[in-house]
Amino acid sequence: MEKFIYIALFAPLVGSLVAALFSTQNKTAFTGWFTSFMLAVSMYASLNLLHFVYTTDTTLHVNLFDWIVIGNLNIPFGFVVDQVSVVMMTVVTVVSTMVHIHSIGYMEHDDGFNRYFSYLSAFVFSMMVLVMSDNFAVLFIGWEGVGVCSWLLIGFWYHKESATWAANEAFIMNRVGDLGLLLGMFLIYWNIGSLQYDIVFAQISTLENSTLVWIAGLLFLGAMGKSAQFPLHTWLADAMEGPTPVSALIHAATMVTAGVYLVIRSNELYTLVPEVGYAIAALGAFVAIFAASMALVNNDMKRIIAYSTLSQLGYMFVAAGLGAYWVALFHLATHAFFKSVLFLGAGNVMHAMDDELDIRKMGGLHKKMKATSIIMTLASLALAGIFPLAGFFSKDKILEAAFNADAVYLWAILWITAGLTAFYSFRLVMKIFFGEQNYSNEEFHPHEAKNFVIAAMIPLAILAVIAGWFEHSFVEFVTKVLPTWEASNLNHSTAWILILITSAVAIFGIAVAVFKYKNGGFSKSWEDTAIYKLLSNQYFIPKFYENFISKPYYAISVWMWEVVEVKLIDASIDGLAHLVNKLGVKVRPIQTGNLSSSLRLMVFGLILGLVFALVLSVL
Repeated sequence: MEKFIYIALFAPLVGSLVAALFSTQNKTAFTGWFTSFMLAVSMYASLNLLHFVYTTDTTLHVNLFDWIVIGNLNIPFGFVVDQVSVVMMTVVTVVSTMVHIHSIGYMEHDDGFNRYFSYLSAFVFSMMVLVMSDNFAVLFIGWEGVGVCSWLLIGFWYHKESATWAANEAFIMNRVGDLGLLLGMFLIYWNIGSLQYDIVFAQISTLENSTLVWIAGLLFLGAMGKSAQFPLHTWLADAMEGPTPVSALIHAATMVTAGVYLVIRSNELYTLVPEVGYAIAALGAFVAIFAASMALVNNDMKRIIAYSTLSQLGYMFVAAGLGAYWVALFHLATHAFFKSVLFLGAGNVMHAMDDELDIRKMGGLHKKMKATSIIMTLASLALAGIFPLAGFFSKDKILEAAFNADAVYLWAILWITAGLTAFYSFRLVMKIFFGEQNYSNEEFHPHEAKNFVIAAMIPLAILAVIAGWFEHSFVEFVTKVLPTWEASNLNHSTAWILILITSAVAIFGIAVAVFKYKNGGFSKSWEDTAIYKLLSNQYFIPKFYENFISKPYYAISVWMWEVVEVKLIDASIDGLAHLVNKLGVKVRPIQTGNLSSSLRLMVFGLILGLVFALVLSVL
């Protein structure tokens, strides 16, 4: 099975390198189809590995080569395929393959077609390195790789100032988190002497509690940056400046879930420090309702879906923080399917509406885009957690985890968020597909996407429907590595009551959205209220960052350049050079070439030296 590990890992890299050969040439359809084929090969290998691990309960280890060997430090470039990593590999490759195929249609008229596919496949390779690594050092290589590739993809249309700004924002904010991850790795090595998962987690319990808290906190700081948790969250919505399939891959199914994966992979650590886990859960619940509230009033189609992603990441961290690691991984997988469908569907709508993103300028598109409409509605139902779709099963388990942990206020926050999620999801659906037509037939000519583009969405839509049905098999599979979790404090009747309450609030949210936006929506006076302005301005957090961080930092940078660099450092060096030059001009006349003059100068210097030595001896 070792060959399948190499195929799964390196097939995307081969696709990226081949596409890079054509990056400076005009669009070549071959690059799109070839990279898609290589992703399909990687997916096939991942599915084979999934079947092997599932049927044999075997963990596969591969050491590619000895990477760093210095003294007692030995870090191999190694990979592990176990029940957790193979689930991530499958999710990443399945979603990536469909996104690649969809992108062929979406990017067909873009001058950077070849370059785009090179970046996209390089990102998938980096993500595979991240999830397959068997130590923190190799994970960090993949971690940074996805960061660089996301910078390239978010800023893909670099001629747009907004795109370059968003790419830089994402890159810088992620570096803040990455510093935490790096410091956490340093602490691990300092105390244990290894970065290998099996060695670290076998010895982690021997460390002092204070050290464990520091390591857990620093690793979670890395997770906060990558998974866009408050206060490092603002980059995610702004990252929608990139091509829409990029959002489907990076900002729904892969990169933003890397932080959740890190916490799940480090479950032995977080189990030892439940106080840190509870803090993670509390922050996750806050982010869940925080992001959902902003999605209620936003009118940008992609940003609404982005806020939804941020909210669902909060759900995942609640589960992971409360020790329900398999539940977090389960929601990670189901969310990847229905959220990627939503982003790809948004890409279809953008193409149909000449890249329009304002949902207030849409409406009535169901007649023109029936396939996209049906698929996005199904995905929205899954996101809302409606039975029997995938989101119902995973979201319900997270709410059970919160209630079971006696964290009733966490459960209440997530319950309210479930209602808000259902509302804004169907606000989006109604405003785009079923509401009143708000565009001119002379200005826009909406049309359905190409057949192969729709075909690429169908497997993900099917998984968004049926993935939750495999809950019991999933639990049996992943709990061979992850801790077993059951809602021990809940009896059967209580669990059913919780399910009914959660389903009721979701159905109520959908009903309110359908009723209100079928009849024109809320009145304009709503937009004049303080709460609307607060939500539409993202709680004024971006303005706070701009006024109290960005501008002061810029002002300090300018001062450092003008005063320290120019007036101090440059002036000192220039002044020294000028002084040496003037001194040279002054002493130049002594170089007359006359021997007697030179001898007199030598004697004078000798006398001066002797006098100086005499003075020093007396003192």
